[in-house]
Amino acid sequence: MSRLKIGVAGANGAFGTKHLEALSQIGEVDVHAVMATTMAKANDVADHFEVSKRFDNYDAMLASGEIDAVILATPTQMHAEQGLKAMDAGLHVLVEIPMADNLRDSEALVAKQAETGLVGMAGHVRRFNTSHQWVHNKITSGDFSVQQMDVQTYFFRRKNINAKGEPRSWTDHLLWHHACHTIDLFMYQTGENISEVHAVQGPKHPELGIAMDMGILMKTPTSKLCTLSLSFNNDGPLGTYFRYICDNGTYVARYDDLFDGNEQQIDVSGVDVSMNGIELINREFIAAISEKREPNGSLSQCLPAMRVMHEIEKKLTD
Repeated sequence: MSRLKIGVAGANGAFGTKHLEALSQIGEVDVHAVMATTMAKANDVADHFEVSKRFDNYDAMLASGEIDAVILATPTQMHAEQGLKAMDAGLHVLVEIPMADNLRDSEALVAKQAETGLVGMAGHVRRFNTSHQWVHNKITSGDFSVQQMDVQTYFFRRKNINAKGEPRSWTDHLLWHHACHTIDLFMYQTGENISEVHAVQGPKHPELGIAMDMGILMKTPTSKLCTLSLSFNNDGPLGTYFRYICDNGTYVARYDDLFDGNEQQIDVSGVDVSMNGIELINREFIAAISEKREPNGSLSQCLPAMRVMHEIEKKLTD
């Protein structure tokens, strides 16, 4: 099989850069094209990563006929339209989390993947972080099961900036982006859907138009619980911290670091071939294309999380 040729859209953004850095560690693929909002930005990132083809127009990159797959690291509001266009062009697609900012568009992506038979995947990195993989492996081996997850997702983000600290043209969202990580992970780790969900939110920011604080409580049919607190108002350590309270031990995941309930660190360096969750997502995407199979984190596997967020949104707007 010839080497897979990938195009990265939104290559100049924070996560576009992360994907390009990760792809540079994978030998079975060529980053053949990048697309950015301007040709100057496309040239800058293409020169840095030694990519031959550069575009400032997404449709032109798809029409070039020179790539097999596309990674979408573009603004959330573009994901659905661009994902549909990619599959219509016969290209496999990896969509950064979330796959869309509403349920209708998410269902359209899943339907298009089923229609085309192409690999369609969502970038749900928590499935791949080695700390969460370690927990998942212990669950599947029967060593323990989750009784409750307590999760804190905290940022200090009162201006419209990205992870690089640069201004951006779109607005992030606690529910449709950051909560998506935990909602999907909770179902993935428990092996159950969510049967009951409650949510509250604080006041909306006068300029950004989004709630800056939110609390979500979820329950599965076997009464496993998840409490999720989210904030863009937190002036302190940033990020997401997961406490797994299990029937046989307690574990705390801080990105790729894992600790037991007494703050003793657990070595997760041997869990997978890399400690970089973005690289592991890309490896799974590439392997699924090569092996003609459904990837872990496929669009259809991630759709239940979108349904839960749709239900939460209705509760918050009623």
